[in-house]
Amino acid sequence: MSSRPISASERDGIPPAGSATETSPRPTSTSQPPPVGGGFQLNLLPRDLLKIYAWYRVVIALILLGLFASGLSRGAVGTLFPALYFNTAISYAILNIAWLLFLYPSQFRTSPVRIGSILSCDILAFLLLIQASGGLNSGTGYLLLTTCAVGSLLLDRRMGAFLAAIASIAVITQQLFRILYGQAGTQDIVSAGSLGILLFTCVTALQYLSAHIRLANEKAEKERRQAVRQQRLTQQIVAQMRTGVMVLNENGKTELINRAAQQLLGHQHLSGGQPGNELLESLVKLRQQAKGASGVIKGAGQADIRASLTELTSNMRDSTLVFLEDNRKLTQQAQQLKLASLGRLTGSIAHEVRNPLSAINHAAELLAESTSITGEDRQLTEIISRHSRRVNQIIENVMQLSRRQAPKTEVLDLCQWVKQFLQDYHRESPEEYQISLILPVKPVYARFDPDQMAQVATNLCNNAVRHSRKATGEYFAIVSVHFNPQRECAQMDFVDIGPGVAEEHKDKIFEPFFTTEPSGAGLGLYIARELCESTRANLYCCRDRHKRSCFRVEFANVEQIF
Repeated sequence: MSSRPISASERDGIPPAGSATETSPRPTSTSQPPPVGGGFQLNLLPRDLLKIYAWYRVVIALILLGLFASGLSRGAVGTLFPALYFNTAISYAILNIAWLLFLYPSQFRTSPVRIGSILSCDILAFLLLIQASGGLNSGTGYLLLTTCAVGSLLLDRRMGAFLAAIASIAVITQQLFRILYGQAGTQDIVSAGSLGILLFTCVTALQYLSAHIRLANEKAEKERRQAVRQQRLTQQIVAQMRTGVMVLNENGKTELINRAAQQLLGHQHLSGGQPGNELLESLVKLRQQAKGASGVIKGAGQADIRASLTELTSNMRDSTLVFLEDNRKLTQQAQQLKLASLGRLTGSIAHEVRNPLSAINHAAELLAESTSITGEDRQLTEIISRHSRRVNQIIENVMQLSRRQAPKTEVLDLCQWVKQFLQDYHRESPEEYQISLILPVKPVYARFDPDQMAQVATNLCNNAVRHSRKATGEYFAIVSVHFNPQRECAQMDFVDIGPGVAEEHKDKIFEPFFTTEPSGAGLGLYIARELCESTRANLYCCRDRHKRSCFRVEFANVEQIF
């Protein structure tokens, strides 16, 4: 027995590598604004408010200075101490411009301490302008409302109230000193108290509103994050589902497709993630039946796929939700029921048939040992013995099928396994059997039961060398292993150089007791396919790229657990 090398041109057609479009969930990250000084962090609303207030300070300082310098506000501002008003307005304008230029490069990110300091400078500047303008009658004091309001929004609750208290106390104290120096009357105290009450009212109302707005924003943000998390989990669940999921719009274009659906359909029915014409025609036929219709369509590798359709109706457009499931799973369940019934049947067959069959075979052997029979009679006894053994082998095969244990699958390197299998096969096969092995450079992993797969491979190797012998006179076969990137699964081919399976027999070769061999029992391919389907593998007949006859075992995706 020998194994000869084979050239690359003799290799079986491996499906061309391509990139299947996969809609897998992409994790989204919630970006947070960078922290500002002292570990304080401003969200979007305070930063915008601080930006507006910085520009407001510059504008109001220039207006106060412009009113005084132009003389438009004669008798209103700067009436008591013009020099103090002018110097304060200039200093305030310069300070505000410098503050704006300081915040602009940092995109108005700063610390609460700096915000509190600048608001305190505003209060001090307005107090000096009030003093220079002769009191609260000038209206300058009402500028404190904006300062305290901004403080209640940019600072925490206690600091906002503290700032309003400082401003109120400072205004009242200022008016008391003006009364002592004879510069104001009692009505100025009332005005100062009213302004203080107005400051506290404004701050309290804004804090109340901002607290409710903040709670509403936090609730909305929490709900948004929860929705994003649920969406992400849903996408991940759909992507990892063993059942194929595909959503088609009214034009037959794919809106969503998970990896399982791509594996089940393969590149034969998908082009760039979009369904092909054959697949669309099959789905249209199912859709025309009724809502929630289901049926069997052809997938990758001629595998049967059960498709279930559900209409998704929305206000904008209609879509179709398609669930794709490997029909082999349903076949497995039916197979278990079938084997249970077959086990009971074969038990009675073994008892009722094998005992008379043994007697017939034994009688034929005794008759063959007799010296009084002619040569023609001896040939008849050989025919009796040969067909008795054939019937006995049929019974053994059926009983073996009914007694088959549940598969013990494991993930193995298919390349290493097939090497070991061929070594064992060579030791137990005739010397003239030649098996050429084609393996890829990288390991190819698959999930299967080694013992059951050895039984399948033995049957397929025997068939391959036998059909090659009929065509060429040599017992020759090719075994190749490769990985199908579109289906994301391993494939093992058994190639012969015979004429192949006739077209009229392709639908029957896997049926029990169907055979084209005079001495065959017709159970080899049937049992092989049953063993493959027990581990979600698929066995089918095809042609390789050199048009040679090929039986292909397509394994389930290695990540599937069954």
